[in-house]
Amino acid sequence: MSTRWSINITPAERAARIVLGAVAAVAGLLLLAGAGSVLAVTLELLLVVAGLDLVITGALGHCPLYARLGHVPASLKGRTS
Repeated sequence: MSTRWSINITPAERAARIVLGAVAAVAGLLLLAGAGSVLAVTLELLLVVAGLDLVITGALGHCPLYARLGHVPASLKGRTS
């Protein structure tokens, strides 16, 4: 059974999520190389995961949190895709 997600992120927000997510993921990986403690490794891994989440939601155009909260940007109201 296939589930179709609706696009609930504006094109501008999608682009911003992809760019900022990529920057965060790369920064996390670079910082991870020099991590000196367990806490630093944990925080940098969280930064990488958060960055990847932004990239994925931006690429798909669907934010599960927005859907759960019922948030639909004004510019996307009434669209079916």
